[in-house]
Amino acid sequence: MAQNGADSVQANRYVTRATLYGVGFTNVFDTYLSPQEYKGIDFRILRETMRMTNLCGGRVSVQNLFQADIGYSHNRADNNNTFSGLVNWSYGLHYQFRLTENFKLLAGALGDVNAGFVYNLRNTNNPASARGYINLDVSTMAIWHLKIKKYPIALRYQANLPVVGAMFSPAKGQSYYEIFTLGNSSGVIQFTSLHNQPSLRQILSVDLPISYAKMRLSYVADLQQSNVNDIKTHTYSHVFMVGFVKDMYLLRNKKGTPLPAAVRAY
Repeated sequence: MAQNGADSVQANRYVTRATLYGVGFTNVFDTYLSPQEYKGIDFRILRETMRMTNLCGGRVSVQNLFQADIGYSHNRADNNNTFSGLVNWSYGLHYQFRLTENFKLLAGALGDVNAGFVYNLRNTNNPASARGYINLDVSTMAIWHLKIKKYPIALRYQANLPVVGAMFSPAKGQSYYEIFTLGNSSGVIQFTSLHNQPSLRQILSVDLPISYAKMRLSYVADLQQSNVNDIKTHTYSHVFMVGFVKDMYLLRNKKGTPLPAAVRAY
């Protein structure tokens, strides 16, 4: 609903916002800490907003996606454990190819920022490894609205592939004391691309209307790996998530004009 008659309903004011929580499996490997793989459990939260813009005649959407996860894993001999965590924020634009009224393909690019850690519980000299990298991703998406016996559902698949970026990484055997206290930081920021950071994030989701709400079920395959400064790392996470989706309409009210009493909740 608009704040006055002159402000008509606009497509770019509709926002779809989702919050999901999930649990799954993780596989963590970091040769800076250990030559072994660690496997265990992953807990994750995901928040996403999407809306249309006025770009290209209203055919470009903007996506804001935030993820944070914590993992607890153990080695094959089950005599050591690690904690790991990663925060990911991506923001980008997609051009929407509306093939039919209910099916569309999206293609675009995302800015992708990541920060995290891996902590090895038994290491003494180098017990932890920091993760920090930024990327420019190419991103594709397919969205299909359909009905099963008059029950409407929405299916979505998305894949984000980093193509160019920069990563923080110590050299093999170099301590963080040398980097941050002694100032031996040459070479700790490295250029990354498909040759040394072949990674992929995928999201498959289904939206199910339940009474007056809309539930989202998702599967996230977060496959991050790198080979930088002679240090190999990977974190492969497969997480099943559940949450709710809200569709909202934003009011343009830059001057703070009071809303009509009939629609004002506060």
